[in-house]
Amino acid sequence: MRFRHFIAALALALVPATGIAQDHDRAFEAYYAGDYQRAMREWRPLADRGDAVAQYYLGWMYDYGEGVPQDDVEAVRWYRLAAQQGDAYAQSSLGWMYESGEGVAQDEAEAVRWYRMAAMQGNSHAQSNLAQMYLTGRGVQLNDAEALRWYRLAAGQGVADAQYGFGWMLDEGRGVAENDTEAMQWYLLAAEQGLAEAQYALGYMYDEGTGVQQDYAEAMRWYRLAAEQDLVFAKNSIGVLFDEGRGVEEDNAEAVRWYRMAAEEGSVSGQVNLAWMYYVGEGVAQDYTAAAQWFQTAAEQGDADAQLELGVMYDSGRGVARNSAEAARWYQMAAEQGVAEAQYLLGGLYDSGVGVVEDDAEAKRWYRLASEQGHTQAKSQLDKLEGRGTAVDTVVDSLAEALTRMLLCREQNAENCE
Repeated sequence: MRFRHFIAALALALVPATGIAQDHDRAFEAYYAGDYQRAMREWRPLADRGDAVAQYYLGWMYDYGEGVPQDDVEAVRWYRLAAQQGDAYAQSSLGWMYESGEGVAQDEAEAVRWYRMAAMQGNSHAQSNLAQMYLTGRGVQLNDAEALRWYRLAAGQGVADAQYGFGWMLDEGRGVAENDTEAMQWYLLAAEQGLAEAQYALGYMYDEGTGVQQDYAEAMRWYRLAAEQDLVFAKNSIGVLFDEGRGVEEDNAEAVRWYRMAAEEGSVSGQVNLAWMYYVGEGVAQDYTAAAQWFQTAAEQGDADAQLELGVMYDSGRGVARNSAEAARWYQMAAEQGVAEAQYLLGGLYDSGVGVVEDDAEAKRWYRLASEQGHTQAKSQLDKLEGRGTAVDTVVDSLAEALTRMLLCREQNAENCE
């Protein structure tokens, strides 16, 4: 994640204790007064003479278009000059440019190299970014232990993203024994700094009673804070609380409002929830067509439950024209993701030859998969189908045996061979 990471006192501390300091003083004074062009005029001569701090700030100003037209390529040039002189902030920024492919060809391995140089000097934001690279295996081999180590160092320096990342690893038990209580503490530190992801995680823990006593009102409070920063997951979760009356008075219309916001912003869970509200007519007028549209939006993004429900709607002709072949297609997608009900329904289509070519072997396969997950109806249908097969096999075997005896009899010229 990108960090706007310079602070006046720290920046001044980076300046060599020489006469150059006065030039930097004037540049910083202009910069923090918002007079970027004057700051650029003060820093440019210093940067041209090889001053690493000035080079870093020139890179920053080109990066953000402050006092000059925004120019990623020029930003990279100045960051590199400062980074090659060992400036940790420039190394961290150059690492980001390589990670994101801004002003330079994207190269995650090169990003890791620059992050590591800065992190080894104690740069907290580079430490956090390096941890993320280890956690996701980008530019370096995935290594939870290394991710945890760098997150811990950055979190200890107060970096909100690192506090959240460290908390998440404790929450998930990645690279460390799972510890929900300690995870909660780190989420809180990041949430109090305004990090939306941490606010959502904190809300979720209050919602579920994980690492803390369950408290729906607190869950709602943290979800709202995250939602105010447009975190889509939080909007869906607020909808769920209104839908179920947890921590607030049940209000289906308000639930629909939040589900719609989440759905329109791409939340698959929000799309599925909104589809159900249309399907059952809660908080909104019942509308099977709208339900089918939202189920389809979620299904096309790979949501197995939505794929199942869309299949059911094509199977029954609710909200869409009845189409057994289309039902089979959506059942298949959900069934391949392990949804027992979809496996059962798909087995039924193969059993009856509706929407697909009748195929007892395929019917048995899908019934069996559903049955193995405890689906009782699938087990019953599988038993019937296998029983039917056994009866047919018995008849065929008997006929084959009778034919064999008749042919043998005739070969021996015996009488009464029928």
